[in-house]
Amino acid sequence: MKSVYDRTEKLIGAEKLEKLKKSSVIVFGLGGVGGHVIEALARTGVGSIGIVDYDRVDVTNINRQIIALSSTLGSFKADVFRDRIADINGNIKVAVFREKLTVENTDIFCLKNYDYVVDAVDDVAAKIILIEKAQAYGVPVISSMGTGNKIDPSRFKISDISKTHTCPLAKKVRKELATRGLTEVKALFSDEPPEREDKTGNHPASIAFVPAVAGYLIAGEVVRDLLD
Repeated sequence: MKSVYDRTEKLIGAEKLEKLKKSSVIVFGLGGVGGHVIEALARTGVGSIGIVDYDRVDVTNINRQIIALSSTLGSFKADVFRDRIADINGNIKVAVFREKLTVENTDIFCLKNYDYVVDAVDDVAAKIILIEKAQAYGVPVISSMGTGNKIDPSRFKISDISKTHTCPLAKKVRKELATRGLTEVKALFSDEPPEREDKTGNHPASIAFVPAVAGYLIAGEVVRDLLD
């Protein structure tokens, strides 16, 4: 009898597929990057996924976010992803948090219960909180740096945060982590200079394929780490 993961099992084998089924990952930020992380994790066979985002789908999300459609405008992103994951595989356990990560509410996410944490939020303060808490619990974390104002997805790299460069967001995160003595944090970043400089303080420019590639690269890193 055919199953969702027949082709995946041919690649990695039944034992590793079972290991993914028993694994749990929580993703913070369900935008252009985080959304594609979740998509890949669900289609690869991760058995338990936490999804965290307080925002609703906006028309400006349609150019790059996988759940952003005319039919989902105004819906909570977390709710749309819950339903999408169920449509991919109804056996996946999904924990839904329609919350914004803050210093005060970190405990509600129960990070210690997960095998991996994915940081795909834009806010520097939230990134630092998340990395700090994940490391305190000994849970691996990977953090996405900036994907806005970029047009070449082949320029993405995954390395330790200390080795990042070019990316303005990575520079801020490096500085904040250094002041707290936090080290050995995996980060995805681009060495492409920004296509345009955003001096408005508003949302950066974006295009469909850049955050999508970033999301799939992160998902691939997470899956390989889970299987090692």
